[in-house]
Amino acid sequence: MGRHVEEARMNPVMKATMKAGSSLMVSLYKASGGRIGGRVKGLQVILLTVPGRRTGRPHTTAVSCFEHAGGYVVAGSAGGMPREPQWFKNLRKAPAAEVQLGRRRFRAAVRELLGTERDEVWRDVVVARAPFFADYSTKGHRTIPLALLTPLPEPGLGA
Repeated sequence: MGRHVEEARMNPVMKATMKAGSSLMVSLYKASGGRIGGRVKGLQVILLTVPGRRTGRPHTTAVSCFEHAGGYVVAGSAGGMPREPQWFKNLRKAPAAEVQLGRRRFRAAVRELLGTERDEVWRDVVVARAPFFADYSTKGHRTIPLALLTPLPEPGLGA
């Protein structure tokens, strides 16, 4: 267990490097409309913006996603780290998120997938399309949380 705790903590240099890399990825994605950074390991990448659960300030992160049920499934894998990523903790507290998919931007309802539904989507969508995600669960010794982002109607459209 001691080894797990040590792996879960990043040293300050690693943490700063990860933050800088994430910021660069988001900037390149925005500037290129997703041409740069829009796919990683063969998966579609979106920019996800949600308010911080403590500060309320918007935070944007690039995350891979899986089209499913009229929306997009995102997985809080953190690449197999033992701790859940901060962006997923923020997402869990947000009723809606801002999403950028390529050049398209939209608001999406957020719903965490739980229980049997989560397990089925994990198996039939996430691991079926990206088998390496199973390694993240094993490596991190945790159940990877999933959420479904469902696009909301644009204001002023319809009716």
